Amino acid sequence: MSAWRWTGTGRPLQLHEVPVPAPGPDEVLVRVRAAGMCHSDVGELDEPSWAVNITRNPITLGHEIAGEVVAVGADVTGWATGQRVGVHPQGSTVPGYSRDGGYASHHLAPADDLVAVPDGLSDDLAATGTDAGMTSYHAVAVVGGVRAGSRVGVIGLGGLGQLGAQLAVHLGAEVHGADTSTAARSLAAGWGLAGLHERAEDLRGLGLDVVIDFAGFGTTTEAAVHAIRVGGDVVMVGLGAERTTLTTADVIHQKARIHGSSGGTRDDIAAVYQHLASGALAPTVERIGFDDVPRGIERLRAGDVRGRLVVVMP
Repeated sequence: MSAWRWTGTGRPLQLHEVPVPAPGPDEVLVRVRAAGMCHSDVGELDEPSWAVNITRNPITLGHEIAGEVVAVGADVTGWATGQRVGVHPQGSTVPGYSRDGGYASHHLAPADDLVAVPDGLSDDLAATGTDAGMTSYHAVAVVGGVRAGSRVGVIGLGGLGQLGAQLAVHLGAEVHGADTSTAARSLAAGWGLAGLHERAEDLRGLGLDVVIDFAGFGTTTEAAVHAIRVGGDVVMVGLGAERTTLTTADVIHQKARIHGSSGGTRDDIAAVYQHLASGALAPTVERIGFDDVPRGIERLRAGDVRGRLVVVMP
């Protein structure tokens, strides 16, 4: 089978021919139907610091995976051929980092990492729900504790933020969004937000219960501290900048509770799948072909993607 593979920092993805793997006793072979593209793919390719987390060279990239079970290991129970599944990207091993990922026709996954895809949910949304959906859900519903009546700020309305903002609205919150992109704000106009702003600084003084920062550009986190009520929460998700500078007095006087949120659980993916299947979450998804993966990487690198980019397999 053909696979897009990482061969080292600073090198472009390379198309290799590799054997279709056979499942071990506790593994499942998945025919990949869709694989979401993530900006972390760019980090793996461009940033030397990311290489410490990659345990194999070469390795197939792609960690947002959905498909169909085509073979199961001898000790696997609860899964059978023909079932549609998503793959938890932060399970016992991590696709694209410590095992081959989803930019290939087949993917080998531990059985414990699988999540059933509801009937009627498309493959592209099932792939989106694994990492992007899981991360957004965990930040908003679990770490942020957003519920009906919460007053919420969402900074960054792109691939993750669109899911986070829509989820918060669905949960019954009053949601104020901010994004410097005109295109992102245009997409957000139909989500039922209470306020839509160009800059994170425009949220200052709103006295919000919680602000989820999906951008993470330093100044956005500083703005979030000023946007919460006294004793409110700031959830940091985005990695737009390596460091942020917060004014100590502001954090203290606001009695700000600052949380980091990364990834999530299989239960988070299952919850997201239900919201996606019901139509409560309707993320913007652009589908591309397998041969277009390198171009997709270039678009992610250039910031030329609105919503989520998903590779749909033939």
